[in-house]
Amino acid sequence: MMTTEQPETEQQSKTVIIKLGTSVLTGGTLALERAQMVELVRQCAELRRQGHAVVLVSSGAIAAGREHLGYPALPNTIASKQLLAAVGQSQLIQTWESLFSIYDLKIGQMLLTRADLEDRERFLNARDTVNALIENDIIPIVNENDAVATVEIKVGDNDNLSALVGILCGADKLLLLTDQKGLFTADPRKDPNAELIREVKKIDDTLRKIAGGSGTTLGTGGMATKLQAADIARRAGMEVIIASGRAPNVISDSLSEHPQGTRFLPLEEALESRKRWILAGPAASGDIIVDDGAVKAVVSRGSSLLAKGITGIRGAFARGDVARILNQSGQIVARGISSYSSRDLELIQGKHSKDIHDILGHDYGSEVIHRDDMVIIQE
Repeated sequence: MMTTEQPETEQQSKTVIIKLGTSVLTGGTLALERAQMVELVRQCAELRRQGHAVVLVSSGAIAAGREHLGYPALPNTIASKQLLAAVGQSQLIQTWESLFSIYDLKIGQMLLTRADLEDRERFLNARDTVNALIENDIIPIVNENDAVATVEIKVGDNDNLSALVGILCGADKLLLLTDQKGLFTADPRKDPNAELIREVKKIDDTLRKIAGGSGTTLGTGGMATKLQAADIARRAGMEVIIASGRAPNVISDSLSEHPQGTRFLPLEEALESRKRWILAGPAASGDIIVDDGAVKAVVSRGSSLLAKGITGIRGAFARGDVARILNQSGQIVARGISSYSSRDLELIQGKHSKDIHDILGHDYGSEVIHRDDMVIIQE
């Protein structure tokens, strides 16, 4: 899990997603720390000077709104947070615009919700927009549209949002900047013997336990959400780095031979476009539980999922919805687009493909989830 080997210098142009958490932008205070923000902008400008594309996923709208309104005493409700986000989003983008203008760089704002990613056409539209900004030397500043997002359509945190944005624009690197130096073997705030993990080749249950919960009270994300984001991004072919946003030259160093923080290696085979959407877009509508033979066929042999290997169904979903494939222990094996509804699957689970038409009176093919519509999650 840990190694001291360093990657070779990469000179070709890269697309880098930089996620900036609220704690990075405020320095642990209740207001945006503009001196820190201009330093981050300087490093972004340096990457642009080197020919790399930069996309910022910026938290801080609620903090900016609270600051602009003079820290009002508001009830702890969703409406209050949306009020602060509505006020703060314009303040945040104005701040970024003024700072980037120092280096003659233009920015463009993109506000997204999960609904923009779940629908294939809206996903492609969002992809075209972010790529158009990049191609015209405009730095996209992305945030979740907290002013209108409800629980049902929220991504929920900007760590996972940044991974999804990386999928949108086919990014090479994802830099998750936080108030920690990286991922440690234990919580460094509690254990003085905790050591920084320099490189991760596989994300397993041990790492997930180490990641724990939320890091600060200022943001919605913690090390656990960063690990989730890293897992999504690396499956789409991105290298991921978790590092301290306040470390000197942390952005500039991300493309060097010695990046700071914890480096997550991408999977060797990146997903093609449609599978990236399956991974990034729709939330799973239900679960399909399968036996050990089906797990082996799907993971090791690259097979489609057949009805014969299904042992149970959870949740209600329609034909064409995304479902998770779980093993007998409840661990996720894959996710994909189901050719059959949950109601149909309850009738044909455990049956041979040749019997589907006789049981249902119709069929949509022998595969419940075709290999081309499936993303393997288990490593």
